Order: sequence, then C-alpha cells, then structure tokens
Amino acid sequence: MPWEERPRERLRLRGSSALSNAELLAILLRTGSTGENVLTLAGRLLSRFKERGLEHASLAEMCEVKGIGEAKGVQVLAALELGRRMVSARPEPRTPIRSKEDVWALLGPDMALEQQEHLRVVLLNTRHQVTGVRQVYKGSVHSVVVRIADLFRDAVREGCPNIIVVHNHPSGDPHPSREDAALTAQILETGRLLGIEVLDHVIIGRNGPVSLKELGTGFERR
Repeated sequence: MPWEERPRERLRLRGSSALSNAELLAILLRTGSTGENVLTLAGRLLSRFKERGLEHASLAEMCEVKGIGEAKGVQVLAALELGRRMVSARPEPRTPIRSKEDVWALLGPDMALEQQEHLRVVLLNTRHQVTGVRQVYKGSVHSVVVRIADLFRDAVREGCPNIIVVHNHPSGDPHPSREDAALTAQILETGRLLGIEVLDHVIIGRNGPVSLKELGTGFERR
C-alpha cells in the first residue's frame, strides 16, 4: 500500500485517534499472511469476533484464525489486557463522585463488558473525591460468598471515610436481586460499626447503572 496510507505512518502523521480499529490492530500484528496484507488480516480478525468482542477471545481462539500464530495472538492479548488495566487504574485523585452517573463514567465502560460479576470499591475522601478503586471480588457476587471484611480492608488501611460499592450484572440487566439487597444491608451495618459511610451500592448493566440507595434497596430511607 502507499507509504502514507500505512497504519504506522498514519499514526505518526495524524495521531492514534485518527486510526480505525483495524489500523490500530494492524500495528500490533505488524505483518500480514501469505497473499494478504496486514490491514486485511486485522479486519478479518475483528470480524471473526464481532459479536463477542475481541477482548473476550482466548489465545487458542485467536490462533484458529488463519494468519494468526501464537506470537501475534499473545501481542494482541497483552495489548488488550494493558488497555483494560489502564481503564480501571487509579483515577485522578480529584475526581468527585456525586451520582450513579459519575460512577458509570468512572467504571461503566469497563465493567459493563465483563462476562463475570466483578465487585469493586471506590474509595473517597471527605469531599467525595476518588482516592482509589480496588477490585475486591470476581465471581458470584452475593452475601453468601463475599467476605464483608474484604470490602473495607483498603478503606480502613488508608483511612477513607467514605466508599461506594460497585458490581456488574453480566446479563446486562442492572436491577437488583434479593441477594444484592441482602449484601447491601450487611455492608451498611459493617460500615456503621467501622465508622465508614457507604454512600451507595451501584449495579452496572449493559446500558447504564442503577443506584440501590435511590431505590431504597438495602438502605434506610432518609
């Protein structure tokens, strides 16, 4: 292809935001396969996992695609995992959280795509500014299996006066279950004993969040 249309050169000249997903993936793949340039290979790989999303493909599944060997598959998986970690990394310490929409802006794009339930705790200072986000649990999130002490460990250690509990529903429906309500009640009671205010328990769905505090589920109405 013409020199100026090659993905690396386009990125250098125009910046990464100007590139399509296929072009960005082509830079990771570096080379195409026999009779196929790297852009075509990248497009075919994206198309193969269009419904599930490339981020959910395993190394073995990627290697089933013609032209994708183990080395290319490992490079792509490493880049996807790095991006995922960067999204959920420690946010700017001055980010304020005042609503479920703020929680969605902070964690929604990442957690809504998870295929398992993840439970995270947002640590906040007295001004409700984020000082950190900690992943506490991965799996089935309900009061039977989640250790409540784990939710408060970092808040106690770091002296955070406020927390928000966040978990996702892989089904995409964010409405709380009876188990969610029971877990919330336990979290609130433990928070009162520790002197840590639980500002909300937010459930992330495919298209948005639900606040259990707004619903009064597990929270005393004030």
